[in-house]
Amino acid sequence: MITKDLLSFLDESTCCFTAVRNVVGRLEAAGFRRLDMSRKWPVIHEGAKYYVVKNDSAVFAFIAGNDITAGFKIISAHSDSPCFRVKPQPEMAGGGGCLRLNTEVYGGPILYTWFDRPLSLAGRVVLRSDDPLHPVTRIVDLQEPLLVIPHLAIHFNRSVNDGNPLSKQRDMMPVLGFLKEGMEKEGLLVKVLARALECAPGDILDFDLCLYPVEKSCLTGLDKEFISAARIDDLEMVHAGLSALLVSAKDEPQQPMTRVLAVFDNEETGSGTKQGAASPVLLSVMRRLNENLGGNEDTFQQAVANSFMVSADNGHGLHPNYESKQDPTNHPILGRGPVIKSNANCKYMTDADSSAVFRMICDKAGVPVQTFVNHSDVAGGSTLGNILTSQIELRGVDMGCPQWAMHSCRETAAVADHIYTVRAFTTFYNL
Repeated sequence: MITKDLLSFLDESTCCFTAVRNVVGRLEAAGFRRLDMSRKWPVIHEGAKYYVVKNDSAVFAFIAGNDITAGFKIISAHSDSPCFRVKPQPEMAGGGGCLRLNTEVYGGPILYTWFDRPLSLAGRVVLRSDDPLHPVTRIVDLQEPLLVIPHLAIHFNRSVNDGNPLSKQRDMMPVLGFLKEGMEKEGLLVKVLARALECAPGDILDFDLCLYPVEKSCLTGLDKEFISAARIDDLEMVHAGLSALLVSAKDEPQQPMTRVLAVFDNEETGSGTKQGAASPVLLSVMRRLNENLGGNEDTFQQAVANSFMVSADNGHGLHPNYESKQDPTNHPILGRGPVIKSNANCKYMTDADSSAVFRMICDKAGVPVQTFVNHSDVAGGSTLGNILTSQIELRGVDMGCPQWAMHSCRETAAVADHIYTVRAFTTFYNL
């Protein structure tokens, strides 16, 4: 059941904006109410369920505890995935009367995995309003296959399988269709968006649009043990954290500690935005909640000192064809449990203390746990955990499910690991 729900969630969450819309829908169905950081908050009582949205692409949900000094139990993840984003004035004429869209790369995708796939568009469209400081925002998902990035035939590049350097500007332009006689290419995309939103083209002022593959998620393997889908990194962890929070809200409506799910945006580009982990957005929400519950700076500092965060972002599972890429003694295997990520140069927030905490949580949940450390000849990337600690001095652990083909247009993870992780996260929230 949880696996089927994950597949649906991945298919519906075609970009960061639709992902947050889906999270919000599930929160509201479970009785969470929206708060606005620009307005006065109501009095918040223990057990109250609320959420805050930032820039339409990040969401922070919480269940208020009954002891403001007991601290916060936080699970963090991110809503964005590597993709292609549409540039302003994107229409470009191509050979043979083709119409292409000018795009730029977002994050670090594996470029050649995007060739020859049916693609669509999703994102945010901003419309004119009576208040220039507050335009109207609409979330859009065109859903139907509209574009393709065609690869050059092997007959024109016989050495393509020996290595094929790609130009992001020349080789990766998606084709939208043919320019028909009398058709003006300028503004054509805006007209498509206006038709989808049932508004006038002149009302559209700007947009944030992502390309995404329209193939549905599925299970593969002899026993259907693998998940094959787009955006597994990191929407699998968003789904796991959300699922655990909703179960905890039903099973344990009141607890001393405040339970938090923090879904940031822009992790794939360094988190340096107002909705990213390098901003004070989570700190602002936590302080506002502390004040609303009658606390002060002293109670807030006590709460932070008593808090623990699980920074949930998937890790690299042992690849059966590239075993030498992994550390010789710490190589997580798909299907054998969530992974604690560790790095001597503090690319992750994990240390011995926080690793021990998560191991005990997994023990309590009856969940196996693995360890990931980079091969010493391979530089590792950072994630939400150590970026957040520049804003809040939290104890915490970096972890995730092991997966293959991270940043591919379509990735692979294990069914068992997702079930294990939801169980571990639920146990954490219910401690």
